[in-house]
Amino acid sequence: MKKIIITLDGFSSCGKSTLARQLAKELNYVFIDSGAMYRAITLYFIREHIDCNNTEQVKKALSEINLSFEYNPLSGQSDMYLNDENVELLIREMVVSERVSEVAALKEVREFGVAQQQQMGNKKGIVMDGRDIGTTVFPQAELKIFVTADPAVRVERRFKELYEKNPAITIEEVKRNLEMRDYVDSNREFSPLRQAADAIVLDNSDLTREEQLQVALGWAKERMEDRA
Repeated sequence: MKKIIITLDGFSSCGKSTLARQLAKELNYVFIDSGAMYRAITLYFIREHIDCNNTEQVKKALSEINLSFEYNPLSGQSDMYLNDENVELLIREMVVSERVSEVAALKEVREFGVAQQQQMGNKKGIVMDGRDIGTTVFPQAELKIFVTADPAVRVERRFKELYEKNPAITIEEVKRNLEMRDYVDSNREFSPLRQAADAIVLDNSDLTREEQLQVALGWAKERMEDRA
């Protein structure tokens, strides 16, 4: 079957990355974690004390950033590398989560990220998740999925994920962080989060990971056969 581009967009903690990884593995496609890319940029900005309101500082910082994904045989997944440093664990910390929407909303950062993502997708056979993948990065993608879930379900999922790393975290902190990110992602000037007109909605509030994978796999195989 012909290789296609699959995009998954949606709010934070909807399980987009998990589903994207599963799809890529099942189809033997390349998984590109766009969120990890913006988190790595955010980590660099935090380390270098970059002022997001200073365009020249932002442009200079971006020129010094090299992002890449490298396969980790222990986890069976691709880790995010920032200037040849494995930052996969560091970019998942709350200090990055609290800043990533602000950094990712910058015009220069979006353009930098989109250009890199589009280059990665030249050969097709990829699965990419994010906020603007089906609308801005790959508007021509053969399959666009918009993943959603009940807000309370998303907060609970995110809390369980973070609690394992930081038992001091509270569910109220997680709720505030998700609400803030939802607002910023949906209202930013450049490439806001929105459902593409031709995207299929996947509400996984009451689905297991395996159930949502089977639904998405069915859609993917239909599109691949259509273009064979």
